[in-house]
Amino acid sequence: MRFGVLGPLAVSTDAGEPVTVPGVKVRALLADLLAHRNRVVATDRLIDDLWGDDPPANAAAALQVRVSQLRKALNDAEPGARDLVESRPPGYALRTDAVDADRFTELAAAPDAASLTEALRLWRGEPYADVADAEWVRAEATRLAEARLVVLEKLADARLARGEHALVATELAELVARHPLRESLRALQLRALYAAGRQAEALDSYADLRRRLADELGLDPGPELVALHRRILEQDAGLSRPPNAALIRNSLPARLDELVGRAEALAELRTLVPRRRLVTLTGPGGIGKTRLATEVAREQSYPDGVHLVELTALRPGGTAVAELVLAALDARETTGAGVAPDDQLVALLRHRRMLLLLDNCEHVIEPAAALVGRLLREAADLTVLATSREPLGLAGELLWEVPPLPVPADGRDLDAVRRSAAARLFAARAAAQQRSFRLDERTGPDVAQLCRRLDGLPLALELAATRVRALGLAGVVERLDDRFRLLSTGQRDVPERQRTLTAVIGWSWDLLADEERAVLARLAVHSDGCTLEAAEMVCDATVDVLARLVDRSLVVLDESGAAPRYRLLESVAAFALDRLADADPVRARHAAYYTGLAEQADPLLRGPHQRQWLTRLDAEAGNLRAALTYGAGLRLANALTWYWFLRGRLTEARRALALDGDAAARARAAGWRAGFALLQGDPVPPAEIEAALAGYADGRVTWFVAAALVDRSELTWAAELLARARTAGADDPWVEAAVCVTRAMLAHAASDLIALEREGARAAALFADLGDAWGRLQATDWVGGLAELTGEYERAAGLHREGLRWAQELALWPEVGSKLSWLAWIAVQTRDYRQARELAGRAHRLAVEQNSPTAQVFAELSLGIAARRAGQRDVAVAHLEHLVEVGGDDALFLPMVLIELGYAVADRDRARALTLHARAFDVAVAIGAPRDAVAALAGLASAVPEPAVAARLLGAAAAARTAARVPATPGERDEIDRAAAWCEAALGAAEFATMYRAGHDLDPGEARAQVESGLATR
Repeated sequence: MRFGVLGPLAVSTDAGEPVTVPGVKVRALLADLLAHRNRVVATDRLIDDLWGDDPPANAAAALQVRVSQLRKALNDAEPGARDLVESRPPGYALRTDAVDADRFTELAAAPDAASLTEALRLWRGEPYADVADAEWVRAEATRLAEARLVVLEKLADARLARGEHALVATELAELVARHPLRESLRALQLRALYAAGRQAEALDSYADLRRRLADELGLDPGPELVALHRRILEQDAGLSRPPNAALIRNSLPARLDELVGRAEALAELRTLVPRRRLVTLTGPGGIGKTRLATEVAREQSYPDGVHLVELTALRPGGTAVAELVLAALDARETTGAGVAPDDQLVALLRHRRMLLLLDNCEHVIEPAAALVGRLLREAADLTVLATSREPLGLAGELLWEVPPLPVPADGRDLDAVRRSAAARLFAARAAAQQRSFRLDERTGPDVAQLCRRLDGLPLALELAATRVRALGLAGVVERLDDRFRLLSTGQRDVPERQRTLTAVIGWSWDLLADEERAVLARLAVHSDGCTLEAAEMVCDATVDVLARLVDRSLVVLDESGAAPRYRLLESVAAFALDRLADADPVRARHAAYYTGLAEQADPLLRGPHQRQWLTRLDAEAGNLRAALTYGAGLRLANALTWYWFLRGRLTEARRALALDGDAAARARAAGWRAGFALLQGDPVPPAEIEAALAGYADGRVTWFVAAALVDRSELTWAAELLARARTAGADDPWVEAAVCVTRAMLAHAASDLIALEREGARAAALFADLGDAWGRLQATDWVGGLAELTGEYERAAGLHREGLRWAQELALWPEVGSKLSWLAWIAVQTRDYRQARELAGRAHRLAVEQNSPTAQVFAELSLGIAARRAGQRDVAVAHLEHLVEVGGDDALFLPMVLIELGYAVADRDRARALTLHARAFDVAVAIGAPRDAVAALAGLASAVPEPAVAARLLGAAAAARTAARVPATPGERDEIDRAAAWCEAALGAAEFATMYRAGHDLDPGEARAQVESGLATR
């Protein structure tokens, strides 16, 4: 299927048969999708584009109808064409590469007149003529119209070069009349008129433009036109002959394939180059400097042409730069025997208006810079565009660092992969090698990984693409660790230095001094870069050497984080690491430096500098892992335990704490290792825990194990360890604060409001004095928990929302999950089940990512209760029965789960419901959770068959809540009211009231005994 937009909208099959697209709105929809082809257009935007301020009542449905009509029209003409219109959140996309505008753009970029003429033949009128007045198509139509003018100008320029002055002057008259303020057209017309012997008309045309600019825009003609006007007044003989009398017109190579992923760079550079006399594109080898510079140069218009000079023809350190430029310009004019080449070149270019593209200056940087400096001083109309792995270092030089191609962050998101320039380049080159290659759901993850591993380096991606045919995509990805053997090409038209990744990087390596090579190789031991201090300490680097490596594009200075970092591309690091001569001492210094950093950070992670040091250790996460393998071992692991806990990296902590170390380090690690294992739900023998704590009697480690035991419902043992932690950490206010937090948690489980208020408030005050944000978050849990117990739901939610904000700012993801779970829990209690499911879902996903069983339970509990109360019985039962399986017989959360499960199955199995509520009561009593025991009494009341017993149970539950000062939540109130209504209907109002009051005289245990005989007979 082919689409035409260069005129009225036209569609045809691949065989050339016209396709009818019915309906004004359907044609407008197609035009909109074509204007944004291969991109997703949001549904809301399409509705606005098609209907504006007067959309239909059900706009989304109306749009869907138009989409269906469009798909049908395409498919009727060519089976399978309906798939061109894809439904992609948040809207629709038209996937096609068969649009006349794209073919026009490709031809318009070619340097030869035949291609330019063919480009113009594609035009049938104004672009998007059917909908040209629509706002959404205006930018695309304007771009195409501008591109057509550029083609007309290029053709006129070429014909002037052939001496067709009079004919060009006549043809340009109409174009100038239609675009009277377009200065590039005027320049061509002035040159044509003057060369045709019509100097007076040329001057009149210039005067007309100057008058129009002043009257309509308040501007003067640009400097190029002013200079051209001056040359006409001076009757410059150079204007009366082809501008390339002594020079070839253009020496740029023809384009062989599409430049992918550089649209933004091209847009910036095409406007930047004409305004600056010296622009240098810098970047590492293989980044695409030459290709980008050539494409930029191709789009420039200079009277004396655009000329490429490839300096790679010179040996490193060669000085014959001027001779090479003269040869590239095919210059045969001389100013006399014995004249130096640079003098001859200055004489030749002094009155020329041209763009000189000097490619690959780095290996002859000194002579190249000297020549360019002189040319810019003495040839006033010369512009130089250079590519180099380091700057020329001249006054007025504008450095433009060519970035790697953006890589996809998430290989599972196919749209994100397809939007990535790196992935698109790889896919295009791989498809050129193997026609069956497609970027789809199957290949997307591997392509994303490959692009990231190759740092978005265009040459590396292209080399990798050449191996797909022989190895397959998966085979290429598997061999990236051996990239220097893998990444090579047999293409014979590629320069030798670009045929392998080794050659590309080796070209830069060979230009370095010995000291620079040594530092670069040492930098490679770092993972994900390093700070200046680390470079100095580990690599013996000086600022001067680092600056030279940055200038040579081998090291990148990244200032996006809290502190500047020196980074190496992965390929550069691999190359340099292979050449590290003093690996053992460098890795030893690396391990020592990062161990010292971690030990400095450890105490500061529990105070006012917590955020600063979390950020710093985050930035060094790769180096810390590397240091563990470089010999830092258990000493470093011990220093990182609290950091790993705060960041939720429990598995990483356990793995590192199992490393070898001296006796003292092993003793310290044992307690932490046991605590992390408990947090992940793994069994740890009590004797092992006691032995670990006896070997290292530290208040912080003892508290950590105690807190982990609470999560395992080992409450008695946990309480004992909390007392021991307080004793061991008697001089440590942080330990006291942490013990208070855990005691508050126990008080919350026991509904002990007095202890909860006392311990929570003390923890909050102590952590506030310490400036420990994590600790304040923990205290907020239980201050908010007290508010939730006493029915102050708005206050509780406000406290947890504030805590959520703190946790997100600190990137404390375990705490983010905890706060989301608390907010979900409050939403459950206040009947906002939709919000409860959304919040609990987010919390559960985080808990799974963090591999935190306790956090998963808290989130899934809210998911199950919210689903049950919202009427999603099967979803609720699945969640709740899973929690029963993982909970064991004495889990703190088990009574709540059993109660909710009892309500969930009551309609289908009342007897099971009664058994579940009874078990919930018994477990609650056993673990000391009176609030849950009272809730279980209400559950029993809903399940017992005898209404009189149910009424007494309800009365007993109400009396217990009043005594404990813990009111029923709105959600619980609904269940109580349903049970009370059933009782009252069965007994009558008076009898119900009597039984209800009788229940007030029963304690919870006595009330539970009311149903014991009934359970025994079931």
